[in-house]
Amino acid sequence: MFGENVLNFVQQKGWGMLIIWLFPLLIVLPMQNAAMKNKSTALPWFILYSAMMGFLFSFTLVVYTASDVTLAFVSSAGMFFGLSIYGRVTKYNLSGMGRAMIGMLMGIIIAGGINFFLGSTMVVFLTSVISVVIFSGLIAWDNQKIELVYRQNNGYISQGWAISMALSLYLDFINLFITLLRLIGFTRKNQD
Repeated sequence: MFGENVLNFVQQKGWGMLIIWLFPLLIVLPMQNAAMKNKSTALPWFILYSAMMGFLFSFTLVVYTASDVTLAFVSSAGMFFGLSIYGRVTKYNLSGMGRAMIGMLMGIIIAGGINFFLGSTMVVFLTSVISVVIFSGLIAWDNQKIELVYRQNNGYISQGWAISMALSLYLDFINLFITLLRLIGFTRKNQD
């Protein structure tokens, strides 16, 4: 019953999914800053944010089939694992690429906002493909940052910094998963 109600809401009101996913965007940046400043609240905020994301996923996942969700999750996990290893072992400095990915991410967010009013499925598809590249680059870069900071501080990392980086990796994975899920759903819809 709950799943059917959510599915009806999302399908009938195109802005429903936007509202559902706008809330976490509004609180993640202040939360990440708070994690760096106040170590004692960093972990509870991270746990609360993770629980909230789990709840929000129930609204999103109901739109897709179980096989689509499984394929997107396994693909995301495999990519995350491989890119994490690459980010840690590569001799190349990925900071320039990471900054470029952040700039591209801002462009994708703006394009997504404009496309909300235009409703072009081709723009959704293209921004999703580009987003896979962006979040793949961010996964490698964030892992390299963790490795570099760990080495520079002789194995000591503050709790606030650790939570902040855990949040970055969490967001990278979640966004890669959502983007792959959108692409898989888009392809399946066009095949049917």
